[in-house]
Amino acid sequence: MFRTIQDFKEAFQYESQTTLKVFKNITNQTLILKPNDSVRSMQRLVWHITITLGEMLGKAGLTIDCPDEHSSPLNDIDAIYKTYETAAKSVLEQVEKNWKDSDLLDEVEMYGDTWKKGIVLTVLIKHEAHHRGQLTTLMRLNNLPVPGVYGPSKEEWAAWNMAAPE
Repeated sequence: MFRTIQDFKEAFQYESQTTLKVFKNITNQTLILKPNDSVRSMQRLVWHITITLGEMLGKAGLTIDCPDEHSSPLNDIDAIYKTYETAAKSVLEQVEKNWKDSDLLDEVEMYGDTWKKGIVLTVLIKHEAHHRGQLTTLMRLNNLPVPGVYGPSKEEWAAWNMAAPE
């Protein structure tokens, strides 16, 4: 659980920049690909990652510059990239403007439960990381280069003329 706004800001800045790095390797042609009907397409995943910023923090009382959670996904990865970038910037601004460190212990109704605001911020990041992992798996299945997230990717090891660990 986050206990300071500054700690959240530092973590979210890294996570949002990493998400943008992943989005950058997706093309409009690959957005619609999915291995089977029980899996979301990359388009649905990038859109879900994006709109959840506004949806989740909206439930916690913040207004994020982000499309509504029921909006249809965009068909252009550059437009999605810009939409996510705007929403992520808004998250940082709204959290810093509206919440103090002491507010992170306040409880809010979330998905039929009660969460501390510090937990909301933690879940926001973990939710994004979870779906980003799904996205990078789909990217691998569709032969798209995957950037390193929490360490070097296979492509980054190769660029360093090193074999990726097995």
